[in-house]
Amino acid sequence: MAAVPQDLLDRLSTLERQVRQLTGRANIRPALNEINGGAVKIGEGGSLEVIGPTGASAFRAGQWPQDGSYGTRLGRDDGTAAWTVGGSGTDTNNMVRMWSRDLNAPARVLIMDDAFSDRFLGRPWMPLELHPTERQSYTGTNYEPAWAGRGPVWNAVAEMALNTYANTGGGQVKVTRTYNGVETTLDEWDCPANVWTSRTVTAPMDGIDFMDTVGWVIYHRAKSASQNVETRLTRAISRNTITVDETPADPVRTTTAAEAATAPAAEEQAATAAAATPALRPIDD
Repeated sequence: MAAVPQDLLDRLSTLERQVRQLTGRANIRPALNEINGGAVKIGEGGSLEVIGPTGASAFRAGQWPQDGSYGTRLGRDDGTAAWTVGGSGTDTNNMVRMWSRDLNAPARVLIMDDAFSDRFLGRPWMPLELHPTERQSYTGTNYEPAWAGRGPVWNAVAEMALNTYANTGGGQVKVTRTYNGVETTLDEWDCPANVWTSRTVTAPMDGIDFMDTVGWVIYHRAKSASQNVETRLTRAISRNTITVDETPADPVRTTTAAEAATAPAAEEQAATAAAATPALRPIDD
């Protein structure tokens, strides 16, 4: 006859207790509010979203549900956008935008990079450094500066609005930009006599880098000796591109590979992928 252990009942009791412990642990869900020792990757059209108590989206990263593009969005308590990076099917260059709280504003974007130029600020628009000279009103027949100035470039396109009055014989006006010691005439025109002539000069910042220093001069002259010519500047700003045709030509850079590698955020810059031409969207979807 087989020997029966004297502690059989104790062994059975211990075994039952261990089975109950294992069964209970198998039904316990692990904590999902902490990640240790690894990265979280969301792919194949997924996204991460934080929803507030009212159901409004406070944060979203990944694929946009409206059109399948990718981006990041920070929202306010009421669900309206505060910051967005990309997130529009027509904005494949992932523009960065800060949105105002005024939902009825025709243009809610307060701060953004440029839609068509990769290197410039889009908004806010910045003033150009231009100041009147003592020859703002002038009787000579040789070109002399009426307005002049110099300063850093922030936006992709320069825009100036001018009004010129010329006495008998009429006058002429030209606008120049000086960069790296080279003066370029942006526009030149005739002004008929005894009337105010209005002109708007628009010029992309071709071959100029962000925050490079540029000189501006508005010249004018009378066509007849001893006759007066006066030029008034009503607007001098730099602004974002409005169409792809305003995209400035790229500058010729002399930065070496070693210098580029030590620049701030070099890894992020190097990781930027080529993208199709984006378009500015005035509202957030």
